[in-house]
Amino acid sequence: MWSFTCILVDFEYNYAIKQQLEFKVKSIFITGCSSGVGLLAATALKQRGYRVIASCRKADDAQQLIAQGFETVLLDLDDPNSVNQAAEQVLALTGGKLYALFNNAGFGVYGKLASISRAQMEAQFSTNFFAIHQLTQLLLPAMIAQGEGRIIQMSSIVGIIATPGRGAYSASKYALESWSDVLRLELAKTNIKVCLIEPGPLTTKFSANVEQTEKDHLVKNPPIAKKFTLPPEAVLPKLYHALESKSPKVRYRVTVVTQLAAMGKRLLPDKLMDKILMSK
Repeated sequence: MWSFTCILVDFEYNYAIKQQLEFKVKSIFITGCSSGVGLLAATALKQRGYRVIASCRKADDAQQLIAQGFETVLLDLDDPNSVNQAAEQVLALTGGKLYALFNNAGFGVYGKLASISRAQMEAQFSTNFFAIHQLTQLLLPAMIAQGEGRIIQMSSIVGIIATPGRGAYSASKYALESWSDVLRLELAKTNIKVCLIEPGPLTTKFSANVEQTEKDHLVKNPPIAKKFTLPPEAVLPKLYHALESKSPKVRYRVTVVTQLAAMGKRLLPDKLMDKILMSK
């Protein structure tokens, strides 16, 4: 009996070691990890067993990430050279074996369109759209070469509906939505999946960091939005599914507001939607 038990324990031990050796640690590069959804996602995925490479714009934030045990890359999305350097670092760190890219970083320019200069609009698109195109373009060949990958985009409810005062930010997210749709179609014959996460109001620092162009007419969420605001943790189940499902969804809508907005956009006449969106 003792001999049989020893054999069984030895078999289970060897099997466990074999499983560990065969387990493939997947690498993910996440942008915008200084706070909010980015930091939360980086922490949760690291605990989940992923190899997380986290990026942020400021050196002080990078030091804090390093102190938390993250491999960290400095990335200023408004600087094409910084995007090139970050992509090179990520590929070097992973030996060209990057499984996923989570394009999370971004910011908002709020104000009536008439108050937004061309330079402000260009800055909005530079960070929220052009940099995503550049970074994805640089990292995509590694995914194609290994025959698998996930590209996950942080969109927004305003990528579905455009609301007064958020025109610049909304336009950048509309662009991201359509760009992602085309990329998904172009990669349809590969094992690389493209997904969009579309959150509504979350309790992050995003709104506090918005660039307001009209100081006397600040754009704020309506009071009713507080009833539907969720913590950033609400994004995590969607992110896990997008990364790990064999058949991930094209769009993951977070918060009831986003789900209602998508439904209204699809079913209601434009003029009725206009009245709803202009009412406060």
